[in-house]
Amino acid sequence: MLFRFLLRFAMLVPVVLPVVLPVALPMVLSACGDLPEPFLGNPGATARRLAVPAVPMLAVPPPSQALLDPRADGDFADLLALSLQHQEVPTLAREPRKGDWKLAVTAERKGDEVVPRYAVLDPNGHEEGAITGSASSASGWTSGSPRTLGQAAEDAVPKIVALMMSIRATRDRADPNSLLHRVAKIYVPEVTGAPGDGNLMLTKQIRARLAEMGPLVQLRPDNADFIVKGTVAITPLPKGQQQVEIAWTVTRPSGVMSGKVSQLNAVPAGSLDQFWGDVAVVAAQEAAGGIDRVVERFIGREPAAPSAGNGKGPGNGSVPAKGNLTSAGSPPSGNVSPGPLKPATD
Repeated sequence: MLFRFLLRFAMLVPVVLPVVLPVALPMVLSACGDLPEPFLGNPGATARRLAVPAVPMLAVPPPSQALLDPRADGDFADLLALSLQHQEVPTLAREPRKGDWKLAVTAERKGDEVVPRYAVLDPNGHEEGAITGSASSASGWTSGSPRTLGQAAEDAVPKIVALMMSIRATRDRADPNSLLHRVAKIYVPEVTGAPGDGNLMLTKQIRARLAEMGPLVQLRPDNADFIVKGTVAITPLPKGQQQVEIAWTVTRPSGVMSGKVSQLNAVPAGSLDQFWGDVAVVAAQEAAGGIDRVVERFIGREPAAPSAGNGKGPGNGSVPAKGNLTSAGSPPSGNVSPGPLKPATD
């Protein structure tokens, strides 16, 4: 009976919410200012308002040197800012303020076409990189045709995001203090919401499993790079069953979510009301692999190749979906099912 129960828990289907763009935009930059990062997961409007410190902002001023009708300058800045926001990049259509990065848009006339240029400038006004957009008809561009400007923004935004990611990676490789060159520090507060000794056991086990994977696990939030919060919710099901959901949320100190690993399973009602024991071991083992993958993808590293019993996959961003138990209480070896992981930043 215990074997079957643990096996069911090992076969949870953890879900990693989309949390990154194809390449992570990690962390600490030089004193000239942080680069605005696509959020690794959308924390919602409330979380953004409460984020401390404020997320670095990308300002998009009206492009007065882009050969647009003056009445269309502001419209195009608004369109670019909105499109970048949809890509999880903190962006506002405004003149840059202290600490803001800037997207400078210019254009060049070539015959009956106009070719736009988009440059990313750091808070000191230094150009960090630029991309060239696709050519547009001169008449549509200069008149500020909504169709033409919409197509231009649709073409440019993915290139701008890729450029920002490249800038971030380059700066991180050059920064000896970036997470690419040191061990990540993870604060793991106590798990909440579990009945019986579940909070205690899950906390103990997730801290131990994460520490085995390399990060420095902290009991206090001081100077942590990531925060991993575990919450348990139990709801009744028909036929004497309960649904157990364990959610592990990975956030940055600002409150921006980097990723989330969810474990969901049905168990006999009341079976976890007192002691979790080996169930906590199995649940933490499986969750730790997904959490580690979120962190590694955020940093910009591929997770390590899988080894027996460590719950890690081959770096394709998925979380172990199945587990095998050789005996009651032994950690499962993870089989990885395909699935993209989009890591997160703040």
